[in-house]
Amino acid sequence: MATATVSAGARLHVGFQNLSLARERLYGGIGVGLAEPRVTVTAEPAAAVTADDPLVRTYATRAVDVLDVSGVAITLEASLPRHVGLGSGTQLALAVLAATARAHGLEPQVRTHAPAMGRGGRSGVGVATFESGGFVVDAGHPTNRFTTEPPAEGDWTVPPVVARHDLPADWRFLVVVPDADPGRSGDDEDASMRAVVERADPAIADEIAGVVTRKLLPAAAAGRLEPFGEAVAEIGRKNGAWYADAQGGVFRPPAGELVEALEECQVLSGVGQSSWGPVVYGVTDTGHADEAEAAAADALADRGLEGRVILAEPAEGGARCGFDE
Repeated sequence: MATATVSAGARLHVGFQNLSLARERLYGGIGVGLAEPRVTVTAEPAAAVTADDPLVRTYATRAVDVLDVSGVAITLEASLPRHVGLGSGTQLALAVLAATARAHGLEPQVRTHAPAMGRGGRSGVGVATFESGGFVVDAGHPTNRFTTEPPAEGDWTVPPVVARHDLPADWRFLVVVPDADPGRSGDDEDASMRAVVERADPAIADEIAGVVTRKLLPAAAAGRLEPFGEAVAEIGRKNGAWYADAQGGVFRPPAGELVEALEECQVLSGVGQSSWGPVVYGVTDTGHADEAEAAAADALADRGLEGRVILAEPAEGGARCGFDE
């Protein structure tokens, strides 16, 4: 047994391949793991569960039950902004699970135990990027399993990864986190997703399939930034057409204004909204990163918004784990 520290990067969620009940598979997430920002937790074996952060305590209690261990003392060393589109819930839950397992000398089975932690029930992108980083596409779930009520907690498997690629080390993802209302989560997100799925146009899924197979996957495999960005932007807008009624437009306010502004920046490609937002992202390279960062700062200031601008490398690997015997 040892003190274990686990650190995991955020993820961007580009969108889903299909939200229509008229097609055989539902969801099918597309996303990218980032090296920054990160969530970091430290765990020590204990006789019970202790944690200063209430959400960490909830996840630690689940992890102890799942792993059948005595307890754990968890410290949250660094956190991701919650409910903004960076996958904070999944990365935190899995970091707590992995750290608890490591502290007790166990090998964390993240993919197996994610459903018991309440994660991976819709998109598998967060689990996949926690495991190995990179650009990922998951297979989604059989549509015949969809019900108007969410499945019982843990009554699902994480969708398998159908494509994964490391992205070039000189790419940089511009991440803009405006100070705005958080995106949807929990029961509110479930209700919104059900409403979207029940009326989603299947023709959009067919269009996305063509973009994924003929443009996005080849660009990711070859490391071609411009075609990759063009495909990502197109998929994001097509997803936004599904969500327009639920979020008040193709992009939710104020993300839409930021997307519009950043699309004018010649050194940025693939501008879009991550998940329910309000995070907005784009992709550039090291040679143009400063110009992209300045454009993002201007976009916030011109609209009277406060916020944070991050230039993140694509994650080359999954979560990091360290020990202190």
